[in-house]
Amino acid sequence: MTSLRQHLIDPEVCIRCNTCEENCPVDGAIEHNDDNYVVNAELCNNCMSCIAPCPTGAIDSWQLVNVPYSLEEQYSWDELPEEIELVNVDSESEASESEANDILDVAHASSGAVPAPATASKPQINLWTRDNPAKAKVTGNMRITEEGTESDIHHIVLDFGSQSFPVLEGQSIGIIPPGVDDKGKPHLVRLYSIASARDGERPGYNNLALTIKRVTFDVDGESRQGVGSGYMCDLQKGDEVQVTGPFGSTFLMPNDPDANLMMICTGTGAAPFRGMTERRRRLAANGKGKMMLFFGARTASELPYFGPLQKVPADLLDQELVFSRMTRLDENDKEYVQDRMLKRSDDVAALLKDNNTHIYICGLKGMEEGVESSFTQICADNGMDWSEIRSSLKSEGRYHIETY
Repeated sequence: MTSLRQHLIDPEVCIRCNTCEENCPVDGAIEHNDDNYVVNAELCNNCMSCIAPCPTGAIDSWQLVNVPYSLEEQYSWDELPEEIELVNVDSESEASESEANDILDVAHASSGAVPAPATASKPQINLWTRDNPAKAKVTGNMRITEEGTESDIHHIVLDFGSQSFPVLEGQSIGIIPPGVDDKGKPHLVRLYSIASARDGERPGYNNLALTIKRVTFDVDGESRQGVGSGYMCDLQKGDEVQVTGPFGSTFLMPNDPDANLMMICTGTGAAPFRGMTERRRRLAANGKGKMMLFFGARTASELPYFGPLQKVPADLLDQELVFSRMTRLDENDKEYVQDRMLKRSDDVAALLKDNNTHIYICGLKGMEEGVESSFTQICADNGMDWSEIRSSLKSEGRYHIETY
């Protein structure tokens, strides 16, 4: 009997970030409801475009079956079913299994996803899981946007004690909120970017920092807050948190001190760049690498880390803080990060011409189109083709985007 090696998504590991569905080029091959992300065995062509971008590895799930699991079956799962031991598996199926493993290895290394910088350190991935989470203690929780503003963003420090939790700048961790949802199921893992350097929020300590915005929304006229963000922002010093991860193998900084870093972000998208900047500051390297930051928020009082950023020396970080809703501006004078990029066109162009420049974009998904448009115009004004440059940047692991 010929069997099928069916591609599945592990519901226990999946954080429902939609990365797999966004990267799948086959319409309908990956879909989701409020509970699970699933793979349609009839449509999946094993192109592997979804493999490398997945931050948790939930997408790396395969089972040899005689009859594929239906979408309805997959939607009902809280965990993957135990793999059925097949009998009378023919040689063709065994060969297919071996070939599929080889293809999967290649997919991780060379799919359409952007690879990590060539000089980046090798990250540790998924060391702690929902079934076996690390336990961290809250040692600090401070609001870093002005009281009274709509944007309630917190800087939270977690200490792992004697547990090993190695991270790199640009990686993320998962937080397991306590309790269950309205269906009686455990809350899904929430993913947050690390906002500190690899050697700790405090150098030499086994801790890390997160930058988390309290999410609020309206339900039938009643204000509610996000399960994960509300839980994290309300934590008190000494509270224990269950943590999974670390996650992320590509949104990493190069170890080369001569590499330039151009960082473009909004809101809590600044988290990984705080870690990268602190890493460079602590190394005090003699390299020629420049760091340039375009950081957008509605107002200065709603920009996380606004105060500390004023103390970062210009020779370490060339920063452009951009505000879209300053009271002195009328509707037509609002400015966004892509607008400031155009004002710094000469400097941006100089970095784009340098083959050792790495570009990172993190924040709201809506910013991507404007940033791409600015890069296109800057290149056109300076005798370059952005589509060609972007293609080279991606293939060389020098163009990274994490938006939500």
